Amino acid sequence: MDLDRTDAPSGSAPRTSSGFGRLLVAVYGILALAATVRGAYQLVAQGSEAPVAYSLSLLAGIVYVVATVALAKGTGRWRTIAWVTVSVELVGVLTVGILTIVDAGDFPDATVWSGFGQGYGYVPLVLPLVGLFWLWRTRPAPHTSAPPAA
Repeated sequence: MDLDRTDAPSGSAPRTSSGFGRLLVAVYGILALAATVRGAYQLVAQGSEAPVAYSLSLLAGIVYVVATVALAKGTGRWRTIAWVTVSVELVGVLTVGILTIVDAGDFPDATVWSGFGQGYGYVPLVLPLVGLFWLWRTRPAPHTSAPPAA
């Protein structure tokens, strides 16, 4: 997988969904589906047992869905949405990860982000780091103005 910025038209940033970004979008899509279905099912079937945990799983799923779409679109306003959702994802997995280790009693059942995503092979912890790196890597080149004509 080539991480060069050469797949973009001259003068523009590469799309977040090109090259390595295709794999990133696919992984986000799989996690979005898994987390959303899990959270929705748990809320409907067992909502009274651990409503906070199941709501967090559903929230994580929704964040992953929006991040997937934003990374797939990858330009303009979608790029900003990707930055925000991937950042929220990182803050969420770090916060919930710490809380589930410090006071596991607050979470009677696991969420997608519990134990830093342990139930998902730590993908929820690694994925936002990779996503933020990719957004930074594919950022638009700074605009430089030509010197005024003499």
